[in-house]
Amino acid sequence: MTTHPTPAQAPTPVRPADAIVVGGGIGGLANALALTRKGLHVRVLERAAEFGEVGAGLQIAPNCTRILDQWGLLDEVITLGVVPENLVMRDAVDGSELTRLDLGDARARYGSPYVVIHRSDLHGTLLRACQRAGVDLVTNVAVTAYEQGADSATVVHDRGRETARVVIAADGLHSVARKLVSDDQPVSSAYVAYRGAVPMGQVGQLDIALGDVVVYVGPKCHFVQYPLRGGEMFNQVAVFESPKALAGQEDWGTPDELDAAFDETCDNVRAGLPLMWRDKWWRMYDRDPIDEWVVGRVALTGDSAHPPLQYLAQGAVMAIEDAWVLSEHVGSQVAAGADGASLDWDTALAAYQAVRPEHCRRVLTTARAWGNLWHLTGDERLWRNDVMRSREVGDYSFVDWLYGATALAPEDEPPMFEPLDASASVPAGAPAVV
Repeated sequence: MTTHPTPAQAPTPVRPADAIVVGGGIGGLANALALTRKGLHVRVLERAAEFGEVGAGLQIAPNCTRILDQWGLLDEVITLGVVPENLVMRDAVDGSELTRLDLGDARARYGSPYVVIHRSDLHGTLLRACQRAGVDLVTNVAVTAYEQGADSATVVHDRGRETARVVIAADGLHSVARKLVSDDQPVSSAYVAYRGAVPMGQVGQLDIALGDVVVYVGPKCHFVQYPLRGGEMFNQVAVFESPKALAGQEDWGTPDELDAAFDETCDNVRAGLPLMWRDKWWRMYDRDPIDEWVVGRVALTGDSAHPPLQYLAQGAVMAIEDAWVLSEHVGSQVAAGADGASLDWDTALAAYQAVRPEHCRRVLTTARAWGNLWHLTGDERLWRNDVMRSREVGDYSFVDWLYGATALAPEDEPPMFEPLDASASVPAGAPAVV
């Protein structure tokens, strides 16, 4: 895990916070930064002993880099990451190209680039921005409960209790705050992810295009490759359905299952497998969409509200979008003369609630469908390949709803695409999801 210098752990705030953010991950820091930029005093409570992120690469689509640019962070993100030239999809069995997205053309269409970056580098960028902005950053605080006041909310934690006019819960997949609105549980897909980010010098044996993000889609498995840190590192992700997870066994996802899942894939995929970290792996979970994210003065954000499966690469993106949308509604009041004491939080939270759950419902359900499409077997796999090969490179009908401008109101949300049906015959000239 890459960590960053931890601010002083003050037991009480220097001055009362206008907003408390629970959780110091990407979503929590994004909310803290966005609200601070609107003139509010924000306090972040992080459970861990220091601020940091675990993981490897992230893909950041134009709907997110557009926001980072507005916050003055895009240049730093690009310096720390890579701006790829293409997003390429290949068949994992024979290695053939199925379709691609020209990311230079996409940048011209959407006005912002597609960037890949190490998760810790994006987190570090947000952390440094919060420090510069004067966010009150506190670690070693485990929030256990929430209480509502008439015009405030209180967090109860292992070091006491704190009250603010609003609390933003960015406490992740196993969110305590989510229990205020839903008694649901994380949903296991029975798929397991292995990751590996290694120095570029270790991948000389691979046939790779360093300007591309490449996804190999195969029967009940897929494999992702792209460069990181200005081309100094190479990131790989291997995902497969675990027979042991399906059977309910405890020892799911072991390296022998990894190797067996990719045994019938092409040479280049199998050549990348030895570079994966084999001492740790991750079960892939999401949650069913929920319609209510706000209760009183507590609002869910990021994975506490909408943890997705990873197939659309929108998890961190949605969290940053959440932060931007809420802050923009706050900012419209600040521009009219409101401050932290007079802000109408009920109106701001209602505007946030009106637009974000529906958009993120679309992303969560589409990610599940996209994962199913990637992992088709038999004749359905061949159908998928034919459909994807028939797509025109300049066809954006399946991503316009995702990469376009983030909606601030329900009427701004763009229409969805027409889904494809694997049980139907392949239509002439049918585009593929990309």
